[in-house]
Amino acid sequence: MEFSSKLLENAVYEMSQLPGIGKRTALRLVLHLLKQPEERTQHLSNALMTLKSEINFCKKCHNISDTEICEICANPKRDESLVCVVEDIRDVMAIENTSQYNGLYHVLGGKISPMEGVGPQDLNITSLVDRVRQGTVKELIFALSSTMEGDTTNFYIYRQLEGMEITTSTIARGISVGDELEYADEVTLGRSILNRVPFESSMKAN
Repeated sequence: MEFSSKLLENAVYEMSQLPGIGKRTALRLVLHLLKQPEERTQHLSNALMTLKSEINFCKKCHNISDTEICEICANPKRDESLVCVVEDIRDVMAIENTSQYNGLYHVLGGKISPMEGVGPQDLNITSLVDRVRQGTVKELIFALSSTMEGDTTNFYIYRQLEGMEITTSTIARGISVGDELEYADEVTLGRSILNRVPFESSMKAN
């Protein structure tokens, strides 16, 4: 792709570094921004810089938050005995959109993936085990994607909890094997949460 301006080329390159954005899409977005009033582009720039510099991660569940404790964890109406283990913030949003879940969350920040160099120490697993040790949590729902990496992560956490008085379950396989949670429709995802099964049963099924 030939560019008549080095400034344009640089902007397109940076935009194309975003996931799912190819160079043609990046060019279209950059040209759109170029046509907008300068203050509109400035608002976008300021919003991104403020997000990067001021965003917090909840000290309890690692969800993205404006405060030290996110709104979900701070809500006294949520069931503190129930914790849903998810990969990232997108999964929290997907489950919340179902309006079928009233517990808390724990965001791991990824999945164990040796091929990508991601090990247990790179995820928020230690803090999850610590939450269980405190005794408030009675059930963990594993809601990671139905992939080899997701299943490996579930099993690793399950082994870390051995000997503790905790019930472990996994979302029902209304979510197809290999599917990512964020792409599941709200009805299917909601039913998978409600019809969760004991984690031990899911291991036998596999």
